[in-house]
Amino acid sequence: MRGNDIGGIAVHAAARVMSHCGSDEVLVSRVVTDLVAGAGLKFAERGSYELKGLPGKWALYAASG
Repeated sequence: MRGNDIGGIAVHAAARVMSHCGSDEVLVSRVVTDLVAGAGLKFAERGSYELKGLPGKWALYAASG
C-alpha cells in the first residue's frame, strides 16, 4: 500500500500486461499459467513481449473459458 493506492512490481507488471489486452480478452503472464496448473483453465499463446520497465521478454497468454 502506498497511501490510498497500491504499488509494487506485481502491480507494475499487471498494468503492462493489461496494456496488450483487447477489449474482450484477459491476458496473463507465464507466471499465472504456472500458478494455476491443474485447475482446468485454458490459455492460448499470444506471443512474447517486452514490457516497459521489466527485464527480458514476457510470454503472454489469453485466458479462455
